Amino acid sequence: MDDAIRTEELYERACRVLVGGVNSPVRAWKSVGGTPPFIASGLGATIRDTEGHVYRDYVGSWGPMILGHADHDVAKAIAEAASRSSSFGATCPGEVELAEIICGKFPSIDMIRFTNSGTEAVMTALRLARAYTGRDKVIKFAGCYHGHSDALLVSAGSGALTLGVPNSSGVTPAAAGDTIVLPFNSSEAAARAFDEFGGLIAAVIVEPWAGNMGLVPPLPGFLETLREATKNHGALLIFDEIITGFRVPEFGVQNILNIVPDLTCLGKIIGGGLPIGAVGGRENVMGQLSPAGPVYQAGTLAGNPVVMAAGLATLKKLTQTAYQKLDYAASRLGTGLKRAGEAAGLAVSVSKLGSALGLFFSSRLPLNLESVQATQAGLYPKFFHGMIGRGDYFAPSAFEAIFVSLEHTNEIIDETIANAEEVFRSISERSGGPNE
Repeated sequence: MDDAIRTEELYERACRVLVGGVNSPVRAWKSVGGTPPFIASGLGATIRDTEGHVYRDYVGSWGPMILGHADHDVAKAIAEAASRSSSFGATCPGEVELAEIICGKFPSIDMIRFTNSGTEAVMTALRLARAYTGRDKVIKFAGCYHGHSDALLVSAGSGALTLGVPNSSGVTPAAAGDTIVLPFNSSEAAARAFDEFGGLIAAVIVEPWAGNMGLVPPLPGFLETLREATKNHGALLIFDEIITGFRVPEFGVQNILNIVPDLTCLGKIIGGGLPIGAVGGRENVMGQLSPAGPVYQAGTLAGNPVVMAAGLATLKKLTQTAYQKLDYAASRLGTGLKRAGEAAGLAVSVSKLGSALGLFFSSRLPLNLESVQATQAGLYPKFFHGMIGRGDYFAPSAFEAIFVSLEHTNEIIDETIANAEEVFRSISERSGGPNE
């Protein structure tokens, strides 16, 4: 390309004006090594960098590009909305329409409040829960990520039921002190926490499928235990479906399992690739928000007309036929990756939820953060670089999900599987044989 911009040159410029050369840490490739490319454009299932390299994209902007890049209808909706103004700072019709669609898909959601990010949605949900219950403490689970608000940048203390400790500089012990961190999938730990702190717990927040330590499913009965415990102790149950929301034909994990949380956080897909978050739930809880109630929350760009247009255009194309196509594509990729790993003598397991996958270098699917960390995640950088060198763009972290879109055809997926066969064989040969 005559107008190509060299990656190294652009990265040097970026590091002079952007902290670490990026605006979100995982983009810096610290866990896999190397210099990240700068993406100039995307179309369908592919993205192109500034040097002209084209990649089959399995990151999908970390989830929202479920239709593929530059979908015609979404792009048209964005352009038409922007032609009428990019922002009003006032309520627009699209907010009402998108909220009606979401409420119609989730029996647990009577009312909704749009935000600009998932972090804002979760922050609002916790504030609501504390105001509604009059309590302070919150339970979260190790390995579940709910954004970068202070109270949730917390790791477990030294004991099974100790309160959280900050795992980011700048988070005060006081901000972390009301957060209880438990192992994901441990009903027993949750029961003990409620036995000890029950009258102090405002809410339990959980990713119903953990999407930030790979893609880890809940054990049968785990989420049901949380629902029962919160009901019995007067606490709220918050489902963080920012990743899982609209990834499945039932629209949410809660609908698959018929579990009704008190509050739900959404994002990613409902914005069609533009910044968005949302919190929704029962009317008597949501009614605590200002201006109807005493819980203050605001955002000039929340409900932005361009974002609403993109979200509406996206959700209207997610028909049951579309979900069937997505499910088939994800199944084809997941089965192919697992077989490719096994054929190379590597222990590989793959989890699947709708059109999202998790890849682990382990013979068994992990059940929590501890077992994720016990996998041979050190092999992932080799997989990552082997794949991107062959034109397949996976997340630059072993602990992120894989996403397919409606634009991932059989041909595209089969090319990726063929490349994975080569990469897995190379990893096996260099590591001296089977990894387990």
